[in-house]
Amino acid sequence: MEWEKQQKYYEIMEKITDTTCNPDYFSRDEFIASLNEFCDLFRIAKGETAFYLNAHSEQIGQGEIMIDRDNGHGDIEILHRRIAPKTGVIMVGKLYMSKDDEPLTEEEFAKVDLVYRIVMSFIARNRLQKKLYQFAFFDEDNYPNRRAFNRYIAESLMKNEQYNYTAICINLRHFSLINQDLGRFIGDKVLRIYFKLLEDEIGENGIVCRLGGDNFVLFIKNELTDRFLNLFSGVQINYDDNDPEKHISLSARAGVFKVSEKFPLDTPGQIMDKVFPAIQMAKQRGVNVAYYDEEFDSAKDHIQKVRQRFVEGMEKSEFRAFYQPKVDITTGKVVGAEALCRWFRDDRMVMPMEFIPILEMNKDICRLDFHMLKVVCSDIREWLDEGLSVPRISVNLSRKHLSDTDLLDRIIGIIDKYNVPHEYIEIELTETTTDVEFKELSYVVSGLRNAGIHSSVDDFGNGFSSLNLIRSVPWDVLKIDRSLLPTDDEHSIGVTSLYEHVVSIARDMGIQCISEGVETKKQVDLLRKNNCLIAQGFYFAKPMPKEEFVKLLDGTPFINKIN
Repeated sequence: MEWEKQQKYYEIMEKITDTTCNPDYFSRDEFIASLNEFCDLFRIAKGETAFYLNAHSEQIGQGEIMIDRDNGHGDIEILHRRIAPKTGVIMVGKLYMSKDDEPLTEEEFAKVDLVYRIVMSFIARNRLQKKLYQFAFFDEDNYPNRRAFNRYIAESLMKNEQYNYTAICINLRHFSLINQDLGRFIGDKVLRIYFKLLEDEIGENGIVCRLGGDNFVLFIKNELTDRFLNLFSGVQINYDDNDPEKHISLSARAGVFKVSEKFPLDTPGQIMDKVFPAIQMAKQRGVNVAYYDEEFDSAKDHIQKVRQRFVEGMEKSEFRAFYQPKVDITTGKVVGAEALCRWFRDDRMVMPMEFIPILEMNKDICRLDFHMLKVVCSDIREWLDEGLSVPRISVNLSRKHLSDTDLLDRIIGIIDKYNVPHEYIEIELTETTTDVEFKELSYVVSGLRNAGIHSSVDDFGNGFSSLNLIRSVPWDVLKIDRSLLPTDDEHSIGVTSLYEHVVSIARDMGIQCISEGVETKKQVDLLRKNNCLIAQGFYFAKPMPKEEFVKLLDGTPFINKIN
């Protein structure tokens, strides 16, 4: 009988060894069956193995617990092993016997210990491989990442199937407002449901991966494209299974690139070179979908030229400040001005729309903004030294600055370097809808106020405006966008009413109002009727060089415009 048991042991040992030495042919069912045979042979009632990523995870009990053998009689722990290889992972194994079974002999224990060490080493290696795969191809929130996307494309290239696919980059519209209004927990749940919806729609016909935040990229069979573009226009997401009323509509902007011989694809990275510009174009044009085409290649060359010339222009002082007056419509006096950037190159003025959007693609716009602040401070100091009556001058700052933790110190440092009293400077910042930028915006505006520097929210009403923007942030000035100001041939009661309410709310909150884009006498009358007493626009003056603007600082240059 002992000889038969010995033979059985060697048979099981051979099976386990074959499995652990040939992981490519691993069958979990066969492996567990062999282990159970072994446990039956040596009276093992229960086997428990725990896998931890590190010592801290072990300490707090955060790991994977595997119990593949348990006959309900594991009364006595007979073996406890802990493996801690240099990789940092930790394996803890325990074996149990029934109190009613005969204890293991010294020879049996040695055999059990040997087999269990082999099994634990195999499990540790197997689990580590899975974790490395997880780390490589999934992000921290368990979404497939860009590496998974590139791998899928590489496989399609190897099979020469790339021309059957379309790549789509999407950005969820106003998703930050969901986090802001419903909380990040609900936001994460909505994101997970939306991703699962995309994944289910794709099935085996492509892949969807997250690039970060609420940005995703898809590589799908061509026949799915129209279905997905319709999906991006809006889909209802229910975030509470117990309450069907708790749902939101989620839509996305999309940049689309269809792989074809016209646009050959040789490497996975080329996909991103195509879909990123396309989705940026969708955002800039305010459309839901933009397709990559030949124009993007020429646009890319144009962008590179502008960036190169920008560096040269900064070195040669080609960027100047033009000033557009802000006028008190009760007196006709200039009570302020907005400093606007003008670029003069090769004896011609480069229009702002030709370079500002390009500089905003990276941090070049920040460099230009600080340059303009320096120019304005230099001009104000010059005017003060000449004894002129100088109004407050506003300078625009891009949202790109909000990621700069030293922004306040930089602004104050420049103003103080030119010895300009803080009350002569106003910083204009555009509205924002992202919750992260909103917090930074509030911090910056509060810091400016504490330093005695005015701040204004620019173009209010042009984007996705929220009353929370003016309720939660301590603005000094609200600049109402021209889109809220009715034109002379516009008879919409709704537009006029909306303008009236915005002005009324701002005034009730103690925020000064300025209407920009004023172009007619009728609009001036509307401002006066609603007690918005500061106007800026072509009706009074276009942006002008400082030599012309300085002539307006004394007297009432626009008295004839207001009567």
